[in-house]
Amino acid sequence: MTTFAPAETASRLDRQPGGGRPKARKSPYPYWFLIPGGLIFTIFFLVPSVMAFYFSLTRWTLFDQEFIGLDNYVQFFREPALASGLWHTIVYAAVTSGLKVVLGMALAVLLTGPILGRGFMRSVAFFPVLVSTIGVGLTFQVLMHPTKGVINQALDLVGISGPAWLVDPDWALLSVALVDVWQGVGLATVIYMAGILSIPGEYFEAAKVDGAGPWHRFRHVTLPLAKPATVSVIILSLIGGMRKFDLIWAMTKGGPGFTSDVMASVVYKQYQAGFYGLSTAGNVVLFLLVIAIVLPLFWFFNRREDTR
Repeated sequence: MTTFAPAETASRLDRQPGGGRPKARKSPYPYWFLIPGGLIFTIFFLVPSVMAFYFSLTRWTLFDQEFIGLDNYVQFFREPALASGLWHTIVYAAVTSGLKVVLGMALAVLLTGPILGRGFMRSVAFFPVLVSTIGVGLTFQVLMHPTKGVINQALDLVGISGPAWLVDPDWALLSVALVDVWQGVGLATVIYMAGILSIPGEYFEAAKVDGAGPWHRFRHVTLPLAKPATVSVIILSLIGGMRKFDLIWAMTKGGPGFTSDVMASVVYKQYQAGFYGLSTAGNVVLFLLVIAIVLPLFWFFNRREDTR
């Protein structure tokens, strides 16, 4: 009696009688299931995106519009404040995403280990994510006051002269970035914890048998096998960092001067001043910036994963 391997049997079953081309497998779900999601995506994403691209080429108000081509984009890149906001956006996103990756991984390794009060500590680590961003910004605006703030007063007790966090041009953007990391690292920690807990325990046991210490187990087992979590944290943090507005506006409103302005705050200021077309062009530039950075990274990480 002739036997066939499972893959060979499936291949034979998929072919038409007479050795013709294989049949296309029918989807178990009707395609009309996609209609509700497609309508929502079209109405709330595609249509506004196309309208934003069009209005970025116009000088518009609530009552009229005038097509001016690429003049808004030319003016955008000629304005020093707008160009610096673009640079600040990239710096802010890089700093926040980098720190969230490092601190999120460190906290996840700690909170998946045998520590006392592990469940409580996990809740504490995630709690800042649940707090209102505006509330966090206003709270740290008080805590970071250069003379009356609790942070600088605590540093004075140990003989350290704290900086003027939010009023020093050299510290303003970094100060907001550190607060962003404090609030958002809990989400990165949860993602890393899920990635670490999904690693089979046999890998760690085998590493122990081979004499690997904690550092080598982390480097050769945890770090490579938690790569999907790392990719998720990097992508989400970069997108969130480049789109950040509420925390920056609550803490500094882009000041002092324009030293902590990012793309979102610059766009908001232009909209407040009545330059609607220019602000729309800034939104389009921000959208394209996110796409230009995130998509290549996503493709790069997935390509390296597929080649293994």
